[in-house]
Amino acid sequence: MTVLTNKHSVATLQPLDPMVAGSRRTLSEVVGAYVALTKPRIIELLLITTLPAMFLAADGFPPLWTALATMVFGTLSAGSANVLNCYIDRDIDARMRRTRRRPLARHQVSPRAALIFGVALGVISTVGLGLTVNWLAAGLALLAILYYVFIYSLLLKRRTAQNVVWGGLAGCMPTMIGWAGITGRVDWAPLVLFGVVFFWTPPHTWTLAMRYREDYAAADVPMLPVVASERRVAIESVLYTWATVLCSLLLWPLANTTPFYVVAAVVLGAGFLWEAHRLLARVNAGLTGVALRPMRFFHLSNAYLALLFLAVAVDSLL
Repeated sequence: MTVLTNKHSVATLQPLDPMVAGSRRTLSEVVGAYVALTKPRIIELLLITTLPAMFLAADGFPPLWTALATMVFGTLSAGSANVLNCYIDRDIDARMRRTRRRPLARHQVSPRAALIFGVALGVISTVGLGLTVNWLAAGLALLAILYYVFIYSLLLKRRTAQNVVWGGLAGCMPTMIGWAGITGRVDWAPLVLFGVVFFWTPPHTWTLAMRYREDYAAADVPMLPVVASERRVAIESVLYTWATVLCSLLLWPLANTTPFYVVAAVVLGAGFLWEAHRLLARVNAGLTGVALRPMRFFHLSNAYLALLFLAVAVDSLL
């Protein structure tokens, strides 16, 4: 709008964001904004892979205190990585429909406050894991934070279409942290679970990016669906899905699982592969955009991973 100054000149005023216009917010709104910075839904997915790894390492129920400490400080560790990612991505978050309501994009939290909050969570989680669980678990958690922030967020995300392939390594670390929390060492079994999450991550993320392709393109993030054809994305998603399922079956000989896990892995894997091939079939049939229904695969991939790791935990009790 325009207003007259005391010198009768006209000046243009920009509308103020209501969140930074001096309005007072309640304590619950402030807390909610900081919690949102940690991306709780992503943390849930990470914890789904942590606890079953602990069951597998303990060959049954893990010690209650160790499990609780690992989950609590693991949550803070994942929260730290996510907050720092929000701090780094605050410019592109404001340009994307899917992320424009995040706290930094809406100016609910200042960048400086977010940076301090993220670093504080990282320090607390690392020291907490070291003192209550063991320093190997703490070191792996710190490595995951540093990798996610410096390798994925700062180096890979805006530079290469393979960003989620190699950047996804940080998201695989909870399997190692959970195992190390119980045993104090790293073995082949958690490496198999690490591999499952590693191969699962690209098609899971790419199908989401297919749905929000315009968002990523507007933000100049070279996700594979932005820079490659839908056919190539579908083919690579099928290949990574096959790799995920085959890797999951390696747990049987390496961890001496029961037939229950084998049957669960085969059945879940068959459903996962079916949906991946259906996505490719829709591309081959000439469908494009939302008609490909990429979110069907995305949501199914969430269910697949959760149920597969649930099978790991249940099998450990048999």
